Amino acid sequence: MRTGTSTAAGLLLGFALDRVLGDPRRWHPVAGFGSAATKLEAGTYRDSRAAGVLHEVVLVGGVTGLGIGVRRLVRGGPADRTRIGGFRRDRSAFLADAPAESLPGRGTGDLLLTAIVTWTVLGGRSLARTGREMADRLESEDIDGARGLLPSLCGRDPEVLDADGLARAALESIAENTSDATVAPLFWGAVAGVPGLLAYRAINTLDAMVGYRNERYGNFGWAAARTDDVANLAPARLAGALTTALAPIVGGRPADAWRAWRRDASKHPSPNAGVAESTMAGALGIRLGGRTQYRHGIELRPTLGDGPTPQVPDLHRAVTLSEAVQLGAALTAAAIALFRR
Repeated sequence: MRTGTSTAAGLLLGFALDRVLGDPRRWHPVAGFGSAATKLEAGTYRDSRAAGVLHEVVLVGGVTGLGIGVRRLVRGGPADRTRIGGFRRDRSAFLADAPAESLPGRGTGDLLLTAIVTWTVLGGRSLARTGREMADRLESEDIDGARGLLPSLCGRDPEVLDADGLARAALESIAENTSDATVAPLFWGAVAGVPGLLAYRAINTLDAMVGYRNERYGNFGWAAARTDDVANLAPARLAGALTTALAPIVGGRPADAWRAWRRDASKHPSPNAGVAESTMAGALGIRLGGRTQYRHGIELRPTLGDGPTPQVPDLHRAVTLSEAVQLGAALTAAAIALFRR
């Protein structure tokens, strides 16, 4: 099995595992990475950009190196002796005659490794499940329950939000995290295989941990935030294109999503979240943005899209569209992997 084929199949299998199983319940690798990053921060933290760059390089470089090493181990295997045509030859000599990925077992091992790593770095099912649960609680007027659920989606202060505010916060988070939790890791998996999957998840996790513009992380988290911006430039636009194309699934019009993207995306302080949120707003025919309450203070976000502010039924539609975009991203990633080969 050739590398492109095994990567494409592994990405699709890993996506299917996420849809069926969700996040690993115990010993989640991403949680383990976060714990390691916290411990390292105790030694590397300084109120300077240089210290933040070092922190980023050590952690992302270490995870990427681990991915490269494991992939080589799976593809290479031990040097042994193989019988060919009645004669025994050194396996190294046999490898010189045929690509490693064409040997029996090598492609299967690469496929399984890609599938397992893809499953562990994706978060699409958990995102959709949380979005649906939020919508259900709001529909049943369980505001306290919805407030308790919001921190699993975003960092806004739930205590100051009413039902409409909670719906808007959840919807904006679903739009952005559809790209971050599924489209981006699949994209980098297609481009760079297992090392790309692991590197992206490390970059995105570090941004969530230290990439803030506050007193502690304004300098130290600069590298994490900028690296995440760069890593998401292409995936966010892929997510925007898929959202635009799939708008009819939720009764929207691609032209409206495209217009909101062109007109409003650049207003957002994030070069990538603006694409995800504006296309979602256009596809749903609603308006996002405005006064946004975080625990660290209030931000006045630009408005994205046209129409009314989101209501609970719009949150259900957003989850449906998110799942369609995730599936589209998995198929697109598989195609990219095959095309690369």
